[in-house]
Amino acid sequence: MPDTITLAIADDHLIVVNGLRAMLARRNDIRILFEAADGDTVLEQLQTQQPDILLLDIQMPGLAGPELCRKIHRQFPDIRILVLTSHDTPAYVKQMMRNGASGYLIKNSGMEELFNAINKVMEGEKYIDNYIRNGLVHEALTGQTVSRYEIPLTRREKDILQLIAEEFSNPEIAAQLCISLRTVETHRQNIVHKLRVKNTVGLVKEAIKRGLID
Repeated sequence: MPDTITLAIADDHLIVVNGLRAMLARRNDIRILFEAADGDTVLEQLQTQQPDILLLDIQMPGLAGPELCRKIHRQFPDIRILVLTSHDTPAYVKQMMRNGASGYLIKNSGMEELFNAINKVMEGEKYIDNYIRNGLVHEALTGQTVSRYEIPLTRREKDILQLIAEEFSNPEIAAQLCISLRTVETHRQNIVHKLRVKNTVGLVKEAIKRGLID
């Protein structure tokens, strides 16, 4: 490993960035090159300075997530991408690792685990949070997804989400569930808000990734 590890932080939550900065300051062998709050800024900064490791959140404004990871890995293959996120579902993990990530870590991980992940990827190894690793094994053996961050949808919201995925319209869903159209619209808005998406296509894609629908 080099005497000094250069690192960049890509996250749009200031409190997370400040926390990471404070943790990383405990190590004299780490130097932060830059911080970015959206995918486009990350790519812009990388044109002039490439860190050894990029701490990358999945959900940020602009280009983010798997596509951003894929682009960075393609343009800058020497950068080790360490995903740092609150998403621990196997679908996200597998997609990010396929797109070039060197490691996958959950945001509530402690300082020791963060440093361990940094050391491992700097040594050329892959690093996956132990809980996530166990979740991948569980999914492979049972076909069931385990997540510490399951989206708290109500039973009715799950029913409506499934019908949306099956391409039922709002009036059809209301008739199917024997509820009012206004109630369907309210539940739908709540689901969109919880999954942080913008439209029906995004809603279904996100729900599939999280294992919320069949």
